[in-house]
Amino acid sequence: MEKNQIIVLEDRGLIAIEGPDAKNFLQNIISNDIDKVSKSSSIFSGIFTPQGKYLYEFFIIKNSKGFFLDCDSTFKEELIKTLSKYKLRSKVEIKDLSSSYVIGVTSAEKFKEIQNEITSKEQTILYRESSFFLDTRSTKLGARILSSLEKLHLTIKKLGLKIVDKSNYLKTAHVEGIPIQRIKNLQDSLFSLESNFEELNAIDFKKGCYVGQENTARMKLKNKVRRKLMPIISKTTLKILDEIKFKEQVVGKVLIDGAYSFALIKLFDPNFSEFYKEDLKVNETNVRILVPSHFKF
Repeated sequence: MEKNQIIVLEDRGLIAIEGPDAKNFLQNIISNDIDKVSKSSSIFSGIFTPQGKYLYEFFIIKNSKGFFLDCDSTFKEELIKTLSKYKLRSKVEIKDLSSSYVIGVTSAEKFKEIQNEITSKEQTILYRESSFFLDTRSTKLGARILSSLEKLHLTIKKLGLKIVDKSNYLKTAHVEGIPIQRIKNLQDSLFSLESNFEELNAIDFKKGCYVGQENTARMKLKNKVRRKLMPIISKTTLKILDEIKFKEQVVGKVLIDGAYSFALIKLFDPNFSEFYKEDLKVNETNVRILVPSHFKF
């Protein structure tokens, strides 16, 4: 993304968690540490199943009364129901603010320019009453803007930004191994560590208990991660659950289809190093794995 460009993400939802118990309420549920969240710091986190499987993902941003959750709109209502289920006697209020706010993405270079303008070096800043924060999953995904609808276009005009489509953003995220679209397909289909939550800075292994923590910690401690979610490319359309083969041996399955596809790929039996550079097959179609920069083997 060029310096003076902005993408408006129309497929995001915004949930507010407010009240005197908001911090403890979230800390007992989410995979990351809520103590990291302040006016100057935001995080990427998730909620897992009790077995430690992928359920929801979101960014958490501090507000004056509690926290905002920047989430995918396709599971926004489910997420609100799940949060409400865990509410019990907690003094928290859960609000859907999606119709009043919008999420945008601009370049890291532009974010740095704004930092210099307001003389701040913080990862999250407030500019013209809008929260700007760096995407903690990857520096290549720039900075996110959380703004009310009425203020967004005034901010865009003030900063001299041009609204562009999100194709380059999606391509960058795909290469970096970060699924953006159709992530609902991942729900309950893989473990959190298989979905790269550790590499994307979404899990804190030093915090206390949270939903799915026991199995997640056990997999980490015993190094039991034997599959990973990885971006794949193909010249033809792939289908969900299509098997990916290497020399007639199944080495993965498609979990996200479309232009920016992802598959759950084996790391062992056969060893990943034996086939990751090869042309793999889905039926008669060639498929290649794109190894993200955060992946180490």
